[in-house]
Amino acid sequence: MEVKVQRIYEATETQGYRILVDRLWPRGISKEKARLDAWEKEIAPSDSLRQWFSHDVERYDEFRRRYQAELDANPKVNAFLTLVRNALSSHDVILLFAAKDPLHNNAAVLREYLASHLQPIPANLQ
Repeated sequence: MEVKVQRIYEATETQGYRILVDRLWPRGISKEKARLDAWEKEIAPSDSLRQWFSHDVERYDEFRRRYQAELDANPKVNAFLTLVRNALSSHDVILLFAAKDPLHNNAAVLREYLASHLQPIPANLQ
């Protein structure tokens, strides 16, 4: 099982545990269409960091560094790591985001963060 990143506006048949990782609800998406298993807005970048970044690709490296620092300091991260670890035992996990840029966004940073903080799943649990 793996952690994937997907734009919530893309109509795909991707199966897995679907987690919206944006602080704000995406415009024009109904709750039925989103088909979420979880909305983890507490894991998203702070409003001030999100506004500072403003999806400026030139600021992405600094955004990435600051967002990872926010995650390190976030008391909700341990519960989120447990949620993802548990979901990965039987499903792919899909981190959903609304930004237009598929490479430079908070979900991409979060996927990288998860890769460095989750223990590999033992083969007998896969």
